[in-house]
Amino acid sequence: MSRPKRKTVKTRRSPTALQKALTGIEGLDSITHGGLPRGRPTLICGGPGCGKTLFGLQFIFNGVAMGEPGVVITFEETADDLAKNVASLGVDLDRLVRTKKLAIDHIKIDRSEILETGGYDLSGLFVRVAQAVESVGAKRILLDTPEVLFAGFSNLGVLRSELERLFRWLKEKRLTAVITGERGDASLTRSGLEEYVSDCVIALDHRVSAYETTRRVRVVKYRGSTHGTNEYPFLIGERGISVLPITSVGLDYTVSTGRVPTGVVSLDEMLGGKGYFRGSSVLVSGTAGTGKSSLAASFARASCTRNERCLYFALEEPAGQVVRNMRSIGIELQPLIDSGMLEITASRPTVFGLEQHLVSMHAAIERIKPRAVIVDPISSLLGAGNLHEVKSILVRLFDYLKLKGITGLFSYLSGPKGLEETELGVSSLIDTWIELRDLEQAGERNRALYILKSRGMAHSNQVREFLISSKGLGLVDPVVGPQGVVVGSARVTQAADLRATNLLREQTAQRKQRELERRRRSVTAQIEALRAELASADDDAKRETLAIEQQEQHARAHRQTVRQTNLGGRRSTEKPL
Repeated sequence: MSRPKRKTVKTRRSPTALQKALTGIEGLDSITHGGLPRGRPTLICGGPGCGKTLFGLQFIFNGVAMGEPGVVITFEETADDLAKNVASLGVDLDRLVRTKKLAIDHIKIDRSEILETGGYDLSGLFVRVAQAVESVGAKRILLDTPEVLFAGFSNLGVLRSELERLFRWLKEKRLTAVITGERGDASLTRSGLEEYVSDCVIALDHRVSAYETTRRVRVVKYRGSTHGTNEYPFLIGERGISVLPITSVGLDYTVSTGRVPTGVVSLDEMLGGKGYFRGSSVLVSGTAGTGKSSLAASFARASCTRNERCLYFALEEPAGQVVRNMRSIGIELQPLIDSGMLEITASRPTVFGLEQHLVSMHAAIERIKPRAVIVDPISSLLGAGNLHEVKSILVRLFDYLKLKGITGLFSYLSGPKGLEETELGVSSLIDTWIELRDLEQAGERNRALYILKSRGMAHSNQVREFLISSKGLGLVDPVVGPQGVVVGSARVTQAADLRATNLLREQTAQRKQRELERRRRSVTAQIEALRAELASADDDAKRETLAIEQQEQHARAHRQTVRQTNLGGRRSTEKPL
């Protein structure tokens, strides 16, 4: 049994509030709002095998660990028997006795030797108890089945008087006492008296339903203090008694804004490119064969790759089979297991009750301290309990993981009509819900994935084909046809047709481009020819103009020469006056 740590339990207290002593029993201190009444007697009653003696011993041992020595007064089991019984819890009873932290006194009562004559008092018992208390300076005491003291006595008035005297004596000594008692036929105890003189009464029950055993605890009364009034399942495990009530976990856990990758890059893109919120609850639902376990294993690998421990609870397959199956799709889990980053715990829900599953999960989480937890699949828990019990377990598990800041991924096997709903009714507790489904087209079945919801982040609303191959997991960009999303061979065919259509369009465009280029060159050649013709005509015109101008110049020069010749002849024939 692990050493309990001192912790503060928040309670509403006034200046005269009842002082309490922590039991160190997980969950019970929350139910009782701080533990058992300090300096007062508490009755623990129940049938055989329900854990009364263990309850009392755990209260004493935890008190010793918190610095409060204790005394055990037993009327049935010897000290040697107790030492052997608690050795499985990791408690060294002999060492506690040697170090004066614990005193044990076995008071043997032989019922065959009891004869009811005259008055009856417990003065001798008080002396022995006082000696034991003083020997270790005890603050706590366990009286295990003191009812054997009254065997053979029928005067209820005397019994009640002596019980009141015993409990009053314990109060005067300011001892926080736990008294165990066997359940009666019509009352909490055989004599029906202890429950009336005790300040606190806790009833333990061990019941069998559908071949499965369940232990439950209920605080019947608690003078001077409020307390949880429901029945709460509890378990006896390696660490002793564990009580895990729904009300023991509040909604005041820290909320993270950090993100963790899903292990599938294309799925991260659908979740804003970053993945899940750290510490959130993720549900992956779908029919058989849609890839729920594959998605869970991919997330486990991604967690371990970030050097964050992952705990994988496989409820339908052995660990070796999970490793083998994931290897076929390119996810190697064995190296992660060998390195200690991943642990796969496999057990069928029908092996033991739901509460035992929850406690074993808690114990594994406390031992490994993972940053990610996978439960695959939670739907198989329905084989171990009814809907209400399974939901109760899951609510406590979800809250516990959130309280620890652990990202939880849970797969759920839905039926043919299970789309967008779960039989367990836990969808409202989920932060991110991914739905996987089969799509039947063109004579084949293919997988599709979409995100139903993801609180607090932008996410894709597309339905994408989910591929699982020897290279791993992937999502295909959506291809939409006349009748919706096209997957599988139909997607490949449509893609091929689209490529052929695009190729034809490209070839047609290239042909038209070449024809246009030829026409451009032809027109350009014609333009160049017209330009050359125009230039030639221009040159001819210039030459003709130049020739005409030259002719005109020659003509003017000839006329000038003729005029000058004519003027010279007339001057030579004229006579002077």
